[in-house]
Amino acid sequence: MKIVLTGGGTGGHIYPALAFINYVKEIDPTAEFLYIGAQRGLENKILPQTDIPFVALEIQGFKRKLTLDNLKTIQLFMKSVKQAKKLLKEFQPDVVIGTGGYVSGAVMYAAAKLKIPTIIHEQNSVPGVTNKFLARYVDRIGISFEDSASYFPASKTRLVGNPRAQEVRGIEKSSILEKYHLDPKKKTVLIFAGSQGAKKINDAIIKALPTFAKKDYQILYSTGERYYEELEESIGMTKDAFVNISIQPYINQMAEVMANCDLLIGRAGASSIAELTSLGLPAILIPSPYVTNDHQTKNAQSLVEVGAVAMITDAELTETNLVAKVDEIMNQPALHEQMAQASKTQGIPDAASRLYALVEEIVKG
Repeated sequence: MKIVLTGGGTGGHIYPALAFINYVKEIDPTAEFLYIGAQRGLENKILPQTDIPFVALEIQGFKRKLTLDNLKTIQLFMKSVKQAKKLLKEFQPDVVIGTGGYVSGAVMYAAAKLKIPTIIHEQNSVPGVTNKFLARYVDRIGISFEDSASYFPASKTRLVGNPRAQEVRGIEKSSILEKYHLDPKKKTVLIFAGSQGAKKINDAIIKALPTFAKKDYQILYSTGERYYEELEESIGMTKDAFVNISIQPYINQMAEVMANCDLLIGRAGASSIAELTSLGLPAILIPSPYVTNDHQTKNAQSLVEVGAVAMITDAELTETNLVAKVDEIMNQPALHEQMAQASKTQGIPDAASRLYALVEEIVKG
């Protein structure tokens, strides 16, 4: 089978696509892939580190206010559609899958016009502009949250989950925390606010560190490259006193680390939610207020309602209420177990398999 995937801008669009590619490679080693992204997206850093053929198109998103720059956006969109048609005719895929971001708009539109089977994958509970636009053109729509079904035609829409969930499923306990100078046998709280970090979370953690240092549980905090030096300067010479706290700019083996922790604190991005529910991990989610349609709050709310996570808004976050909420969960084994079980019920650990079944449905009929 020959598959084109397109999506970009953020890791939330890219990593589910890569997880799906990895799954297909396992079940069909003869499968061929082409990834089409945008020149300005994060995919330009991620895809070159893989063996997946990658092409980048020059394209940009619309500005929310009236501006002449939007005329250029339209011109680049039409140019990208033309380029995408050329690429698709050369590669001759059996199916084209879009995971979001404005580049997928051009590629998926081109594929639909060429009558190539098409699927879009929506990671969030509230779909973005691109997927709303594409819904009328594509053959199938795979969603990750039941809440998002109301935005799409029912006849095309299937609940498949996020392929990242299947990628982390089955990861076993290990000694990986030793890599971060922590005790693998001790209860551990993982704090992770994305690859770039988040200032509001960083500020709260800096103030909470002296209190966390006195707890029975340990802390692994990934600050994001942007805030690592700032935090190092803030805590200064007291860092050595935090024997049960490990501060890292970034964590490479995040899935394995998550599988060896007891509580996650972080944003409410789609990939993080897919991973923590697949692992049955309780969480304290602090949705980013800077995302389109406030979709992270809606992502988190769906888990709050079933008791899988606690939520603190970005505006309400302080070191005091964060420490109090962590203590509440970590010091009450019954509550922790209840949240863990609720989290697991929301996971879709066979998401990549479901998405592949959708591919076969439209390719083979």
